[in-house]
Amino acid sequence: MVKRLNFEFYNNHALEVAPLLLGKILVRRFDDGKEIRLRITETEAYCGESDTACHAKAGRTNRTKPLYDKGGTVYVYLCYGIHNLINVVTGEKDDPQAVLIRGVEGFSGPGRLTRALSIDRSFNEDDFSTSHRIWIEDDGFVPKYKTTPRIGIDYATEPYKSAPWRFVLEGEAEK
Repeated sequence: MVKRLNFEFYNNHALEVAPLLLGKILVRRFDDGKEIRLRITETEAYCGESDTACHAKAGRTNRTKPLYDKGGTVYVYLCYGIHNLINVVTGEKDDPQAVLIRGVEGFSGPGRLTRALSIDRSFNEDDFSTSHRIWIEDDGFVPKYKTTPRIGIDYATEPYKSAPWRFVLEGEAEK
């Protein structure tokens, strides 16, 4: 039975939620009622103000405000002035953590994913638990996965730069 993920799922630490999101279904509903459902194939965990790869390392700002919201909040930010990237805020309110959705079936890379699903910053601060235009479902699929260090965070310091906080479905091409 397919079910929408609820607040309790997201109200856990990013390192717990990130691998659990693998194999779940990202659903995007458009204004015309059309829905696209794609299985999540790759995620990365970002773990609070001490994680030098996490946007929250600079504290609460207008940009990072959604990170301090409750688990299940949508956090979309602009990367390199070009790509909107979508994250799932996790954990409790005021404990800034998130999981970047890096890939779904058919679309490798977080920028390609958001372009394909027409996700922009207007989604920022929506709630995956209640939104009518984006949510995540569980159809019972439990995948095998591997972990690697996160990608594109050369600015981070150790041990965060090398932490194995990227989660990829087994069988997915190495990025």
